[in-house]
Amino acid sequence: MPQIPHAEEGLVCPLHQKDMSTVCHKCPWWMQVRGKNPQGEDMIDEWRCAVALLPLLLIENAQVARGTVQAMEMLRNGVVESVVHAVKVAEHETTRRLLDESQHQYPRQSSIR
Repeated sequence: MPQIPHAEEGLVCPLHQKDMSTVCHKCPWWMQVRGKNPQGEDMIDEWRCAVALLPLLLIENAQVARGTVQAMEMLRNGVVESVVHAVKVAEHETTRRLLDESQHQYPRQSSIR
């Protein structure tokens, strides 16, 4: 099992009301975070309190949600465009069939007698 580092001295844990360097390495909320900072391009690889990370994770979650909404909007627009095209094709085909049927039912009378 990897060694869990102690937090830096000087900050007080709001949950335990003790210096973070004495309690964080024992706390289940003390976790290692790796990945890209959602507020910039820098990479994160450090130990932090999960509760303190919540604002950062909420920002990342909002960014992912916006990306999902954009993808769904693009999909919706594509589906609407396809349906409109299919309706136009069906309308054209129906009109053509009706015209063909009317010509077979009522053939034109020749004007020459």
